[in-house]
Amino acid sequence: MHRASVLLGTSLFLLTGLFHAADGLNTVKDSECDCFLTNGTQPTFYANHVFFDFRNLPQHARVPDLITSADDSSSASPASSYFTSSLWTGTWQTQSWNNAKGGGHLNGDAHVLRVNSPNNVYIQASDEGHTHLTLRTSRLDEFQSTAEFQTKSSNYLFLSLRVLARTTGAAGGVSAIFTYRDAPKLADIQEAALEVVTRGPRTKVQCTNQPSYADSSGAYDAGVAGRATRNSTLPFAKEWTSWAVYRLDWTPTRSIWFVDGQQVADIEFQVPRDPAAININSWGDGGSWSGNMSVGAESNLQIQWIEIIYNNTDDASGGKARRHASPIPASPITPEASSVAQKRGVKENQCGAVCSIDDSTEIGSASKLWGVKTSIASASPRTWSWIWTLYCSALFSFTVVRIVSPFAHI
Repeated sequence: MHRASVLLGTSLFLLTGLFHAADGLNTVKDSECDCFLTNGTQPTFYANHVFFDFRNLPQHARVPDLITSADDSSSASPASSYFTSSLWTGTWQTQSWNNAKGGGHLNGDAHVLRVNSPNNVYIQASDEGHTHLTLRTSRLDEFQSTAEFQTKSSNYLFLSLRVLARTTGAAGGVSAIFTYRDAPKLADIQEAALEVVTRGPRTKVQCTNQPSYADSSGAYDAGVAGRATRNSTLPFAKEWTSWAVYRLDWTPTRSIWFVDGQQVADIEFQVPRDPAAININSWGDGGSWSGNMSVGAESNLQIQWIEIIYNNTDDASGGKARRHASPIPASPITPEASSVAQKRGVKENQCGAVCSIDDSTEIGSASKLWGVKTSIASASPRTWSWIWTLYCSALFSFTVVRIVSPFAHI
């Protein structure tokens, strides 16, 4: 009797998974998805999804004292064991570089030595009953102590990046969330960035495809800035000192920024075209962009969670998520084409089961939009025959046992 019940249960489970039509809002595991489709002005398909949640880490919550030596700052240990765990190191690298150029000079137009320290990346308890990740930048007598982390992989090729964040503190700091591809020449660096400049209005954020000052040859072009950057107003009369979901959609043809679901910028000019890393930082250097921070002052970028759907040209991203080299190219589709793609099963993108993080009722989880997982949809007729036989056999066994032993305990 037990065997028949197990067979029936297994068969029903298999068939439910095979024939279940997506109802648009059911939360599913990432393993049940072939790809993830964004909403917005340019819906795009991606192969991978990852979520980092910093809201419930009280065992790691501690605000470390500032380190007043530049050398000791860069060589500092991680602020807690969370930053040596695979949850962090599987994807991220905390930075410790500085902007010294040699001979007493600094890179760019900086007037203050900038030193990244692992000591400035920490988990902090909130007065709102949760914890968050904090990136601290503080002005000391001899240098600006700063914070940055970036992905281990530099092979992200198009993504939708969402961060629930706020910025607090004094003028002279910059909070930045951006993709970054380094290059020997400044004019060749590729970057799609969202920045909060704390010396500026609290209702404004800067959205930019870098470089924002030069043409393709590297020559200064005053007209480039107007095409490559937007000084965007936050929606809903919001200020960057309040929590908001900042979103960057980096697609093959444009970079699009959203705040709390409202589009605030759309830039087609100088869209990054090559694989890149993801960077998040809090910094200042006394230069023309950040401005000068008063000695003893600080500003903080605080983050509750990070969510990314993305394509990657390697499988070295690590961490606890669905990650693999992406066979699906980032595929922008128009809203009109979305319905066509649904009817066709998006076969051209090897995407049978299409999921969404925008339509999910649970932060960090995806919902099934339509389709059947590719591995199931491509099953051979022989496999389908075996599944049907298993189901019928189990159902027959279950019925016979009930007739012979109607009072049997199941």
